[in-house]
Amino acid sequence: VAEPDLLKACAGADILLFVVPHQFIGKVCDQLKGHVKKEAVGMSLIKGVDEGPDGLRLISDIIHEKLGIEMNVLMGANIANEVAEEKFCETTIGCRNMKHGQMLKELMQTPNFRVSVVQEADTVEICGALKNVVAVGAGFCDGLGYGDNTKAAVIRLGLMEMIAFAKLFCKGPVTPSTFLESCGVADLITTCYGGRNRKVAEAFAKTGK
Repeated sequence: VAEPDLLKACAGADILLFVVPHQFIGKVCDQLKGHVKKEAVGMSLIKGVDEGPDGLRLISDIIHEKLGIEMNVLMGANIANEVAEEKFCETTIGCRNMKHGQMLKELMQTPNFRVSVVQEADTVEICGALKNVVAVGAGFCDGLGYGDNTKAAVIRLGLMEMIAFAKLFCKGPVTPSTFLESCGVADLITTCYGGRNRKVAEAFAKTGK
């Protein structure tokens, strides 16, 4: 049974999953301050970054700073209604503590929801934000009728830009293999063909509004 009271829902929790629109995460964390176990393990499913006076920040960093708990991330080609319908998909958990990563994998994985674990948590998380930017370009291609070849070029170049940005932005190592996980190329493809950002960009290119 769902618990509508945030503090009651999190009381004594060993694992906390954060799945709210990124613009609300600060307020949610402020409510949770002092009510979360210090040894709790957190995992963010939020695809986006926060923009503030100090520039762009990862959502997991904001949660860690506000609550002082270890943070992990889960990103991938996981369209919600398809996951709910138990259609097969893959996802990626990014963690720095592989012991906790394996624990989270065991909790999340099902026959229809395959989980891989990598240690480049920052890279995994930034992929979830950057793929939306590329999807806008893919949507413009669709709206302007440029065809699949041009769209494929936009996606490929977009992936290269994602890798270049991650190397500049992420604090830890950034290796090409992480972009071959579900959080990288798979989520990028899914978003560029079926995501909301693509659809909005296509409509704008067609109608100008």
